[in-house]
Amino acid sequence: MLSSLLRHFHNRTPWFTANFDSCSALAKALGNYLHGHAFAGVGETPNSELLAEVINLMPWELQKSVYVKGSSKEAVSPDKLGEVNAEEFSEWVTGLYPAKKYPVILIGSSNGAAVHMAAAMGIPWLPQTFMIPVEAPDHLSVDDPIERMEWAVEPARQLLSANPDLQLHHMMDPNQDRPMLNAISYFRVKRLQLGAAYEEFITNNLEKGSTLLLLDCRKSWPITKVDTRHYFQFGGLGGITPEGYHQGSEEISEFLRRNESDVEKWTAPKPDGTGPESEWGFEPTLGEDITRFAQENGYQVQRIVYEEPEDLSPFVADLYHWWYEQRSMAAKTLIADMFFLLEPYWTIRTGSVPFWLAFNSKSSVNRLKEYLRKTAPYENVYILPFSNGVKAVGLATLEDMKSALSYARNTGDFIGFDPSLYPFDFGIYARYQKEMEERLPLRYDMEPSLTLVQLLAFADQTKSEYQVKIVS
Repeated sequence: MLSSLLRHFHNRTPWFTANFDSCSALAKALGNYLHGHAFAGVGETPNSELLAEVINLMPWELQKSVYVKGSSKEAVSPDKLGEVNAEEFSEWVTGLYPAKKYPVILIGSSNGAAVHMAAAMGIPWLPQTFMIPVEAPDHLSVDDPIERMEWAVEPARQLLSANPDLQLHHMMDPNQDRPMLNAISYFRVKRLQLGAAYEEFITNNLEKGSTLLLLDCRKSWPITKVDTRHYFQFGGLGGITPEGYHQGSEEISEFLRRNESDVEKWTAPKPDGTGPESEWGFEPTLGEDITRFAQENGYQVQRIVYEEPEDLSPFVADLYHWWYEQRSMAAKTLIADMFFLLEPYWTIRTGSVPFWLAFNSKSSVNRLKEYLRKTAPYENVYILPFSNGVKAVGLATLEDMKSALSYARNTGDFIGFDPSLYPFDFGIYARYQKEMEERLPLRYDMEPSLTLVQLLAFADQTKSEYQVKIVS
């Protein structure tokens, strides 16, 4: 218990960064794994069946209020953004990982499948993107993107003036992030240069002549340029296409009516270009700095290039299957995890194959079904459904997920999940890790790790099968 509390304290993000975010949560999950620890409660919630029951017994409106207020406590006052120092985040990330020599260091885009790959290789990941939740004034509507973009001009100027190495992608998604937009605005920032903390970590922990493996997600999105290094993105990856956010549809109008909105479609700033998607896409300026640093210090650089975040998921799932075969292990169980609701430690300890879904959208579950339809059947298939408290446009239904589970030869089921509450089952965060540990009885060693040579051999053998390339 004491070690768990100490780890929880150590994992707390800097004052300006969200804990319940893809980047910070994925980094914590990997850091826990490299220290030989599980990732209970997504690093924030105690692992407790009782707590899960208490949470789920609350009236939904109270749960939503607690969810929003709890998350908004992490929000930064707009007039404090000039005090943000991006190096604090980089120092926090590097502090998550054991200080030792690594054969490879992963760097770049956020991606759950890549975190599973890094866990298999026993290597750290240095993210390019992180999120700053910013307090939103009460007068800002969750359905007025123009108003929100204009309000952010001055707070953004303060942030970027203090951090010349950052690029801001102000993202607003009134579909999937609707409850949170009442309290915060999403400032996602991308590093344009490695910075001192990342450079020091690489120098101290990467063997000379070894490889920086760059995660280069080419996912783009329509954006509006607001100012130098400041872009506004309306909508996000999930249930609605970029065009749908701007053009509207009957389904969107029904969603707005159901949520008692004053509008029947959104009126958003007109995009004047495209850029890296705010949460998952890679800003190539950092790649140039990585190449410069590698050349000056005798490191190799290789890129994992892919278009969609979930393009890595079938690649990593089959990589795990292949790796287990190299270790004379039978890969019988697949675990489909979602967003930051994942558990690298117990995935590997139980000899399970991970398949990461970016979100709880129908399109993500369809990617899982497409994979299961084409691959040899698994004995067991489990899903960890992510609950975000929104019956959003494009949300995967229980029937969608059960359809995926039906591909299992033996057991197809959810883990840590109360189907009757979806997508409002916040108790899953307190329950999933313990249930995974109890329901998957096989135990394997965490060593030996997957090597870079093995990764490249697998990629070469299967290069025509996936929308993933590894290039120098």
